[in-house]
Amino acid sequence: MTDYREAAENSKAWPFEEARKLAKRYRGERGKPVPKPDGDGGIAPMLFETGYGPSGLPHIGTFNEVLRTTMVRRAYETLTGNPTRLIAFSDDMDGFRKVPGNVPNQDMLAEHLHKPLTQVPDPYEKYESFAHHNNAMLRNFLDRYGFDYEFMSSTEQYQGGAFDKTLKLVLARYGQIMDIMLPTLGKERQATYSPVMPVSPKTGHVLQVPVEVVDADSGLVRFEDDGDTVEQSVLSGGAKLQWKVDWAMRWVALGVDYEMYGKDLTDSGVQSGKIAKVLGARKPEGLIYEMFLDEKGEKISKSKGNGLSLDEWLEYGSQNSLAFYIYREPKSAKQLHMGVIPRAVDEYFQFRTNWHEQEIDKKLGNPVHHVHGGNVPANTIPVTYGLLLNLVGVMGEANKEQVWSYLRQYAPDATADKYPDLDELIDNAMAYHRDFIAPTLNRRKPEGIEVAALQRLDSELAGLSTEAVAEDIQTIVYTIGKEGGFDNLRDWFTALYETLLGSSQGPRMGSFISLYGVSNTRKLIAEALG
Repeated sequence: MTDYREAAENSKAWPFEEARKLAKRYRGERGKPVPKPDGDGGIAPMLFETGYGPSGLPHIGTFNEVLRTTMVRRAYETLTGNPTRLIAFSDDMDGFRKVPGNVPNQDMLAEHLHKPLTQVPDPYEKYESFAHHNNAMLRNFLDRYGFDYEFMSSTEQYQGGAFDKTLKLVLARYGQIMDIMLPTLGKERQATYSPVMPVSPKTGHVLQVPVEVVDADSGLVRFEDDGDTVEQSVLSGGAKLQWKVDWAMRWVALGVDYEMYGKDLTDSGVQSGKIAKVLGARKPEGLIYEMFLDEKGEKISKSKGNGLSLDEWLEYGSQNSLAFYIYREPKSAKQLHMGVIPRAVDEYFQFRTNWHEQEIDKKLGNPVHHVHGGNVPANTIPVTYGLLLNLVGVMGEANKEQVWSYLRQYAPDATADKYPDLDELIDNAMAYHRDFIAPTLNRRKPEGIEVAALQRLDSELAGLSTEAVAEDIQTIVYTIGKEGGFDNLRDWFTALYETLLGSSQGPRMGSFISLYGVSNTRKLIAEALG
């Protein structure tokens, strides 16, 4: 671990860059970084937070944020050896603003608009409230992917009094907070805005009305509720804060040290940081990450439905390949669609194989180090995902065992027990082929010099020794292309892909022929020439 710590201090991998910022957050004598103090002379855990709005189900953005935060958390632990905590915070006291279009009992839900989400009945009729249902889905979601976290409910914190001390501080510095927020609002909103949203004693609604502070020390405020003037305490669940103020209050009350968020929340982070300073604390450290784009380069939106769900990725690729893709270049916008999955899978396994031969500094910069928290699996797979997709493509209506039988021709020791990753990948490849490749396959007839080149390839394959390996076959393919009169080798390989595989792109042909078998490949050539 000592060697790892030394390498971590110089690593350019972004989780270590974030961890170094965090390590400098607390300083002792002469400005030297020290562990977070617990107030009793000991070390307090560095507190990481991710936020979640429980008005909908968890999605790939939730996975993205918790995963990246966990990567920074592990990097910090490697760098310092100090303890950490990760809170998954559910903003479940927020007012219910809109009925989702994908849930049952919508008419019933519409009757509970503006109430705290924990006071809205569960449309699925399984849990105490809609928020309790979605919170359960969040915990199941995070547990499913093995995250280490502590769940925290906004409602429980408000009603249990955990935020009372900081709420009093919000009231005491109400004017300063208004000075920060009002310039960011339009004229109409300025007239009704209040950082504090009291819960109506009449309707239970979270009210967006002007509020007058009566007594900050006792938490007392005054507001109009349906024509009546009401004085009410904001403590112990009597009110909810507006989101930017709430975010800052939470940072202060919980002592949050690190929280990352998307580029779309940049301005919110600025305002919340100013409010945290007014409340006497520092804004947490954190990374502002770029948003995902669809295949057209447009921002992914839940309302548009142009994104890629977590379940969709896991239908066609592994969880580790998704984590690998998410890790890379978080400050750059990346496209997230079905077409990126095969390459992500293959690159993940390539980096995983390389990790075991690398020096420590290179290991710490390898994405798979952060995907696996430093415990990178030693086993690899004998074929690429791309090659597997091509195999499934030419096999047509094959079952999984037939695929395994072909793989054993290429790698005699290939079994599901020895290569569990490959076993899962076969399922992914068969699903991907079924849904995205098979509908587009179109084997064309060879033309011109392609015919003679394919005839020569068939002849060369017929004379191959049984001892020939993929590299021998690749040499034959390469030589035919060089001597076949093609303007460039790319034209020859494109012809092979389009006439034999029905696709404009394909694998390294020597490896494919070795995998699919010489006799089977000759049948493909005969069909193309026939």
